[in-house]
Amino acid sequence: MSDPQNTGSEARELRPTLREALRRARIEAADRTGVVVELRDAEVARLEILNEALDPLFAQVPEKVDLFDRGISQGETPRLWIDVVAHVLMGRDKRIYRFVQDTRFGRIVLAESHDASVMVDAVTDYVARRMIEREHAMVATPLPAVEPLGPPPPVLVATPRRRGGFGMFVFGFLMGAVALFGLALFASLRNL
Repeated sequence: MSDPQNTGSEARELRPTLREALRRARIEAADRTGVVVELRDAEVARLEILNEALDPLFAQVPEKVDLFDRGISQGETPRLWIDVVAHVLMGRDKRIYRFVQDTRFGRIVLAESHDASVMVDAVTDYVARRMIEREHAMVATPLPAVEPLGPPPPVLVATPRRRGGFGMFVFGFLMGAVALFGLALFASLRNL
Protein backbone atom coordinates (compact mmCIF):
# COMPACT_ATOMS: atom_id res chain seq x y z
CA MET A 1 0.00 0.00 0.00
CA SER A 2 1.14 3.46 -0.65
CA ASP A 3 1.66 6.14 1.92
CA PRO A 4 -1.51 8.34 2.21
CA GLN A 5 0.58 11.39 2.97
CA ASN A 6 2.63 10.89 -0.20
CA THR A 7 -0.49 10.50 -2.40
CA GLY A 8 -1.89 13.77 -1.11
CA SER A 9 1.23 15.70 -2.09
CA GLU A 10 1.26 14.04 -5.50
CA ALA A 11 -2.39 14.98 -6.02
CA ARG A 12 -1.65 18.57 -5.04
CA GLU A 13 1.18 18.71 -7.58
CA LEU A 14 -1.08 17.38 -10.34
CA ARG A 15 -3.90 19.87 -9.66
CA PRO A 16 -3.79 22.93 -11.89
CA THR A 17 -3.41 26.32 -10.28
CA LEU A 18 -6.18 28.88 -10.45
CA ARG A 19 -4.15 30.99 -12.86
CA GLU A 20 -3.75 28.05 -15.26
CA ALA A 21 -7.47 27.24 -14.98
CA LEU A 22 -8.38 30.87 -15.74
CA ARG A 23 -6.04 30.85 -18.72
CA ARG A 24 -7.64 27.67 -20.10
CA ALA A 25 -11.13 29.11 -19.53
CA ARG A 26 -10.17 32.29 -21.40
CA ILE A 27 -8.80 30.29 -24.29
CA GLU A 28 -11.99 28.21 -24.46
CA ALA A 29 -14.14 31.35 -24.29
CA ALA A 30 -12.02 33.02 -26.96
CA ASP A 31 -12.39 29.97 -29.20
CA ARG A 32 -16.18 29.91 -28.77
CA THR A 33 -16.46 33.66 -29.21
CA GLY A 34 -14.20 33.64 -32.25
CA VAL A 35 -16.34 31.03 -33.93
CA VAL A 36 -19.73 32.42 -33.02
CA VAL A 37 -20.28 36.17 -32.98
CA GLU A 38 -17.97 38.57 -31.24
CA LEU A 39 -14.76 38.35 -33.21
CA ARG A 40 -13.46 41.58 -31.76
CA ASP A 41 -13.90 40.35 -28.19
CA ALA A 42 -12.08 37.17 -29.17
CA GLU A 43 -9.18 39.26 -30.49
CA VAL A 44 -8.99 41.23 -27.25
CA ALA A 45 -9.21 38.03 -25.18
CA ARG A 46 -6.38 36.42 -27.13
CA LEU A 47 -4.27 39.56 -26.82
CA GLU A 48 -4.91 39.60 -23.07
CA ILE A 49 -3.75 35.99 -22.86
CA LEU A 50 -0.55 36.90 -24.69
CA ASN A 51 -0.14 39.99 -22.50
CA GLU A 52 -0.29 37.82 -19.38
CA ALA A 53 2.18 35.39 -20.91
CA LEU A 54 4.60 38.32 -21.40
CA ASP A 55 4.45 39.36 -17.72
CA PRO A 56 7.53 37.31 -16.69
CA LEU A 57 9.55 38.81 -19.56
CA PHE A 58 8.75 42.42 -18.70
CA ALA A 59 9.32 41.74 -15.01
CA GLN A 60 12.96 41.09 -15.94
CA VAL A 61 13.41 44.38 -17.82
CA PRO A 62 15.29 46.86 -15.60
CA GLU A 63 13.22 49.79 -14.37
CA LYS A 64 15.68 52.30 -15.80
CA VAL A 65 14.93 51.02 -19.32
CA ASP A 66 11.96 53.06 -20.48
CA LEU A 67 11.78 51.80 -24.05
CA PHE A 68 8.72 49.64 -23.62
CA ASP A 69 5.16 50.77 -23.05
CA ARG A 70 3.08 47.61 -23.11
CA GLY A 71 -0.68 47.79 -23.28
CA ILE A 72 -3.74 46.79 -25.29
CA SER A 73 -5.40 49.43 -27.43
CA GLN A 74 -9.13 48.93 -27.92
CA GLY A 75 -9.50 50.63 -31.30
CA GLU A 76 -11.10 49.31 -34.46
CA THR A 77 -8.26 46.80 -34.63
CA PRO A 78 -7.21 45.77 -31.11
CA ARG A 79 -3.44 45.71 -30.64
CA LEU A 80 -1.02 44.68 -27.93
CA TRP A 81 1.66 47.37 -28.03
CA ILE A 82 5.17 46.35 -27.05
CA ASP A 83 6.74 49.74 -27.68
CA VAL A 84 6.10 52.74 -29.90
CA VAL A 85 6.84 50.92 -33.17
CA ALA A 86 6.04 47.26 -32.50
CA HIS A 87 2.74 45.59 -31.69
CA VAL A 88 0.88 42.31 -31.89
CA LEU A 89 -2.46 42.09 -33.67
CA MET A 90 -4.64 39.22 -34.73
CA GLY A 91 -4.60 37.93 -38.29
CA ARG A 92 -7.59 37.83 -40.60
CA ASP A 93 -8.85 34.56 -39.16
CA LYS A 94 -8.70 36.10 -35.63
CA ARG A 95 -6.76 33.07 -34.37
CA ILE A 96 -3.24 33.82 -35.55
CA TYR A 97 -0.98 36.27 -33.71
CA ARG A 98 0.94 38.66 -35.95
CA PHE A 99 3.89 40.55 -34.44
CA VAL A 100 4.69 43.57 -36.61
CA GLN A 101 7.01 46.55 -36.52
CA ASP A 102 6.41 49.88 -38.23
CA THR A 103 9.50 51.20 -40.00
CA ARG A 104 10.11 54.18 -42.26
CA PHE A 105 9.88 51.76 -45.18
CA GLY A 106 6.53 50.32 -44.10
CA ARG A 107 5.29 47.60 -41.79
CA ILE A 108 7.27 44.38 -41.48
CA VAL A 109 6.04 41.14 -39.95
CA LEU A 110 8.47 39.90 -37.31
CA ALA A 111 6.58 36.71 -36.40
CA GLU A 112 3.28 34.91 -36.99
CA SER A 113 1.88 31.97 -35.09
CA HIS A 114 -1.24 30.40 -33.60
CA ASP A 115 0.76 29.58 -30.48
CA ALA A 116 1.22 32.21 -27.78
CA SER A 117 4.52 30.66 -26.63
CA VAL A 118 6.04 31.21 -30.09
CA MET A 119 4.98 34.85 -29.88
CA VAL A 120 6.48 35.16 -26.40
CA ASP A 121 9.79 33.91 -27.83
CA ALA A 122 9.58 36.41 -30.72
CA VAL A 123 8.79 39.31 -28.38
CA THR A 124 11.62 38.20 -26.07
CA ASP A 125 14.07 38.33 -28.99
CA TYR A 126 12.74 41.74 -30.01
CA VAL A 127 13.05 43.13 -26.47
CA ALA A 128 16.62 41.84 -26.24
CA ARG A 129 17.55 43.45 -29.58
CA ARG A 130 16.00 46.77 -28.54
CA MET A 131 17.88 46.74 -25.23
CA ILE A 132 21.17 46.08 -27.05
CA GLU A 133 20.41 48.94 -29.46
CA ARG A 134 19.78 51.17 -26.44
CA GLU A 135 23.08 50.15 -24.87
CA HIS A 136 24.94 50.97 -28.07
CA ALA A 137 23.22 54.34 -28.30
CA MET A 138 24.01 55.12 -24.66
CA VAL A 139 27.74 54.42 -25.03
CA ALA A 140 29.35 57.82 -25.03
CA THR A 141 32.41 58.43 -27.13
CA PRO A 142 35.14 60.17 -25.15
CA LEU A 143 35.44 63.88 -25.79
CA PRO A 144 38.78 65.19 -27.03
CA ALA A 145 40.98 66.76 -24.38
CA VAL A 146 40.46 70.49 -24.16
CA GLU A 147 43.47 72.71 -23.53
CA PRO A 148 42.94 75.46 -21.00
CA LEU A 149 42.56 78.85 -22.59
CA GLY A 150 44.54 81.90 -21.56
CA PRO A 151 42.92 85.11 -20.43
CA PRO A 152 40.29 86.40 -22.83
CA PRO A 153 41.42 89.06 -25.31
CA PRO A 154 40.45 92.64 -24.47
CA VAL A 155 37.14 93.72 -25.93
CA LEU A 156 37.30 96.94 -27.93
CA VAL A 157 34.14 98.98 -27.90
CA ALA A 158 33.70 101.06 -31.02
CA THR A 159 32.11 104.46 -30.60
CA PRO A 160 29.47 105.13 -33.23
CA ARG A 161 30.44 107.93 -35.59
CA ARG A 162 28.03 110.54 -36.81
CA ARG A 163 28.05 110.69 -40.55
CA GLY A 164 26.49 114.01 -41.34
CA GLY A 165 22.93 113.31 -40.26
CA PHE A 166 22.05 117.01 -40.41
CA GLY A 167 23.63 117.34 -43.86
CA MET A 168 21.51 114.48 -45.18
CA PHE A 169 18.41 116.14 -43.75
CA VAL A 170 19.17 119.42 -45.52
CA PHE A 171 19.91 117.59 -48.77
CA GLY A 172 16.59 115.71 -48.58
CA PHE A 173 14.72 118.95 -47.80
CA LEU A 174 16.25 120.71 -50.83
CA MET A 175 15.48 117.77 -53.15
CA GLY A 176 11.85 117.76 -52.00
CA ALA A 177 11.57 121.52 -52.57
CA VAL A 178 13.05 121.20 -56.08
CA ALA A 179 10.65 118.35 -56.88
CA LEU A 180 7.68 120.42 -55.66
CA PHE A 181 8.80 123.46 -57.62
CA GLY A 182 9.20 121.31 -60.78
CA LEU A 183 5.73 119.84 -60.31
CA ALA A 184 4.17 123.27 -59.87
CA LEU A 185 5.97 124.57 -62.98
CA PHE A 186 4.81 121.57 -65.03
CA ALA A 187 1.19 122.04 -63.85
CA SER A 188 1.24 125.77 -64.73
CA LEU A 189 2.67 125.15 -68.20
CA ARG A 190 0.07 122.57 -68.88
CA ASN A 191 -2.78 124.96 -68.05
CA LEU A 192 -1.57 127.54 -70.62
